[in-house]
Amino acid sequence: MKKVPYLPMLAFLAILGACHNKKEAEESNGSFSPANPFFKVSELAFHAPAFDKIKNGDFKPALEEGMKQQMDEIRKIAEQADAPSFENTILAIEKSGQLLSRTSMVFNLLTGANTNPELQKIKEEEAPKLTANSDAIYLNTKLFNRVENLYKQKDQLKLDAESLRLLEYYYQKFELAGAKLSDADKARLKELNKEEATLSAKFTAQLQAAGKGLKNTTQQPELQSMSDRAKREELFKKSWNRAEKGDANDTRKIISRIAQIRSAQAALLGFKNYAAWKLQNQMAKTPEAVEDFFKKVIPPATAKAKSEAADIQAVIDQQKGGFKLEPWDWDFYAEQVRKAKFDLDENEVKPYFELNKVLVNGVFYAATQLYGITFKERKDLPVYQEDVRVFDVIDKDGKQLGLFYCDYYKRDNKDGGAWMDNLVPQSKLFGTIPVIYNVCNFAKPEAGKPALISFDDVTTMFHEFGHGLHGLFANQQYPSLSGTNVARDYVEFPSQFNEHWASDPKILKNYALHYQTGAQMPQALLEKIKKASSFNQGYIFTEALAAADLDMQWHTISPGLPLQDVDKFEAEALKKTHLNLSYVPPRYRSSYFLHIWSNGYAAGYYAYSWTSMLENDAFSWFQENGGLTRANGQRFRDMILSKGNTEDLGKMFFDFRGHHPDIKPMLKKRGLL
Repeated sequence: MKKVPYLPMLAFLAILGACHNKKEAEESNGSFSPANPFFKVSELAFHAPAFDKIKNGDFKPALEEGMKQQMDEIRKIAEQADAPSFENTILAIEKSGQLLSRTSMVFNLLTGANTNPELQKIKEEEAPKLTANSDAIYLNTKLFNRVENLYKQKDQLKLDAESLRLLEYYYQKFELAGAKLSDADKARLKELNKEEATLSAKFTAQLQAAGKGLKNTTQQPELQSMSDRAKREELFKKSWNRAEKGDANDTRKIISRIAQIRSAQAALLGFKNYAAWKLQNQMAKTPEAVEDFFKKVIPPATAKAKSEAADIQAVIDQQKGGFKLEPWDWDFYAEQVRKAKFDLDENEVKPYFELNKVLVNGVFYAATQLYGITFKERKDLPVYQEDVRVFDVIDKDGKQLGLFYCDYYKRDNKDGGAWMDNLVPQSKLFGTIPVIYNVCNFAKPEAGKPALISFDDVTTMFHEFGHGLHGLFANQQYPSLSGTNVARDYVEFPSQFNEHWASDPKILKNYALHYQTGAQMPQALLEKIKKASSFNQGYIFTEALAAADLDMQWHTISPGLPLQDVDKFEAEALKKTHLNLSYVPPRYRSSYFLHIWSNGYAAGYYAYSWTSMLENDAFSWFQENGGLTRANGQRFRDMILSKGNTEDLGKMFFDFRGHHPDIKPMLKKRGLL
């Protein structure tokens, strides 16, 4: 996942620490001085954050001073007497808010990956302020008039292609934010935005408290090996009901109100629903296009899931289980079916997937083979938690391409799931190279024992590093167009594409080494993994589509409706689209669907399936042209990974593939065709 801060500004972060002297105490009380580590750009290599100097109390004053400074900058741009030009308006907006950006990017990392009650409190306090700050920019009439003036004469400005794209980007951003509204409607929109930001931050805090010890998905990894059915049911229901206990961490009232707020926002802006508003700048463009996509993939996905369920029920009956398949049974018996069909045992595979070898001999090795880049671990840079590692990323010409931080182990104070983001964005304008991080949630081994992971975890590492490559290869003038700052239904394309190399024979043989003997995984076991790649895809695709469909239905409700009964809405939504298979629950239930209520995927979770179409079609080009070669990798880097958001994304894909996205390679890869 490319984690996108809910708030429209760049992002957030923090680290544990106490006040030990008067200056630190003053900062905690709200003053901003040169002692604050965010006062100036970090002096560490490539402006990497000085985590050893950052304290909880540094964030609030830095964020608030950052907002104040940006407002001063914006006011000067909007009220200047000079006629608007690209330099004094668009470029000036792009340069504004540097203090806020460098503070918020660090804050975003820590509140997601290493949070604590103090940081959560700051996040909840600052969320509505940050939203108000964004509104003050994008609902500023004088500022928008300058942007619109330039947009109307864009063809006469003789701008280079990227500068023209930036002008178009800002015009659309202002327009979608409500810059054309009346003053009264702007005031109402600001109120709604502020309330939404407050509720979103509160939702995150409640979910973190409710879901301790649980993976953020509905199904839990332990279910695969639990032979006691009663305990399986207990664990499943603990996950399913985590945020619906009727206590202080019950999220249902919050999400029902957030959905209502979003429909009201869309109505103010003249759209029939929230999704219609938010999809304007996506590849899909409209909710109808997404619904059409769903209609093409739901029937084959559910048909496959039903077939898989029949196989599982047959095993249950054969063993005289005497019960009907339920969701808490699926993983336990699916593993038995996989063993029977493919003679593949997860416990037989895991000894060959030691985390460090997967990273160095797999993830990094694949990047070297495709793109010519190399990696060198460094120990001199401070990190925010002892398990975090840092690597120099060196380009094929020997120049530093960027820095890569990885944080792979699960912690109670870390959001569930896996994600990537920037600590420093690439930008020729500011002369910065990317500082990237990946966060995952793998089980940490006991001291002295190896970190053995599943092939699913291996795939996650390749996925998140695919996002990392998209950020590392960024080659843009402007940070707003750089790297992964692309549409939600495009950003998962490079990451999902990178998953293919996890099972490439050359790459797999290089990292699938037994943790004790160092021996390569036997060819017979490699073949089993390959043959089993389409196993359980009906279930996997259906649970993802169920979540995506819930997201889309929550965000296509009509304005003016009363607060929805969350459980009733969810049940009726799944029934409406024939995704209500009793044994295939949504990957995320509405009440703990962090992606859509807080992480920027509102009306956008379909993007994972949409981009699966893109990446499988793109990978079919590789298969048609020699597979894993440096030449092919360079072409993909040049035409996709390095382009950021500098041109129309549909055109970008078409230029690489030679045709518009074809759904067939995705269905074939999943065994649905």
